[in-house]
Amino acid sequence: MYLTHLSLVDFRSYPALDLLLAPGVNTFVGSNGQGKTNLLEAVGYLATLGSHRVASDAPLIREGATSAALRARIVRGDRAALVEIEIIPGRANRARLNRAPLVRPHDVLGLLAMVFFAPEDLALVKGDPAGRRRFLDDLLVARTPRLAGVLADYDKVLRQRSTLLRTAGAARRSGRAGDLRTLDVWDSHLVHHGCELLAARLGLLEALRPRVEAAYCAVASPATQPSAAPAGSVGPAGSTGPAAPVGGTELTGVEYRSTVVARVGDRLVSDRAVLEEAMFAELAAARQQEIERGVTLVGPHRDELLLSINGRPARGYASHGESWSLALALKLASFELLQDDQREPVLLLDDVFAELDANRRARLAELVSSAEQVLVTAAVEEDVPAALAGARFKVADGQVSRVG
Repeated sequence: MYLTHLSLVDFRSYPALDLLLAPGVNTFVGSNGQGKTNLLEAVGYLATLGSHRVASDAPLIREGATSAALRARIVRGDRAALVEIEIIPGRANRARLNRAPLVRPHDVLGLLAMVFFAPEDLALVKGDPAGRRRFLDDLLVARTPRLAGVLADYDKVLRQRSTLLRTAGAARRSGRAGDLRTLDVWDSHLVHHGCELLAARLGLLEALRPRVEAAYCAVASPATQPSAAPAGSVGPAGSTGPAAPVGGTELTGVEYRSTVVARVGDRLVSDRAVLEEAMFAELAAARQQEIERGVTLVGPHRDELLLSINGRPARGYASHGESWSLALALKLASFELLQDDQREPVLLLDDVFAELDANRRARLAELVSSAEQVLVTAAVEEDVPAALAGARFKVADGQVSRVG
């Protein structure tokens, strides 16, 4: 899979841009603030209908404009597709496929598979659980686009149920009887959508974990010799791995901690019926506390992806270099998993090589060499390993020109 053409109108810093891309490596070089990341952000938006930098669409519109348009031609095998998205802040996006309007913009999801690695991805290790949940959910949708609807349905039910809890809690605190007649109905909807999402996440972790371990071994320091995580590594919090080798760092856990306790032995199970029974029980046990606090306390929106190095949580304990290696390993594992699914994702590397030493640069270049298309940004061309030869572009003053 690769892009042959990218067109932008009033997206970020670009009033208008028409860019021809090639299979293989495409490197964009320019000083900071010239618009390199905006190009990759546009490709990411076409793939996910979201930005890795901001939560809302308004900042994506060029100052003074009222909307933005993105267009890309995607080639997969012997087939090509033209995808167009119009971003209109405060209103639903408009989407077209091969110039035919789509009723639902989300129908474009799955047409372009991509894996994006950027400096912001350090938050996968150092940041709050929400970022790691989003990482899992974005990968789920990339593999199975229909899960975007499950996520949207779950979020809608979660908002409605939490509103009911807040209203009932406020009424009780003022001495009135809160109206909870529909809470059981919302519980059923929450469990239905939540357990489908939870089962999908657990299945994903089973497939992803060994790939993360292998990728961490490949990009971390030569002294690193991570062994396989323990049998319960995709399971409840508290699993521990073997001691780290002296002088090295070891990835000892890629674990899932759930507010829905449903397990066999020490391993969380992904059987929907078992999960639903467990979630109903947890909701019943938490009901009074939820009413008092006015918030839904049980469900995948409160779950956590736990990463540990040398037997300790990576968040708070990992060094800067270890955090970079682990974040990169998560993205490389995602890339490999999508490749195994025959998705052949486009790989986006935003100013990644500047943060790596020479050895890690060389190893990363070797690991991504199998990608059908790689889009790389760099402030200094020498930061990009010579092994990643291909098309070269200069980015300056909102203009992108091919120079090699």
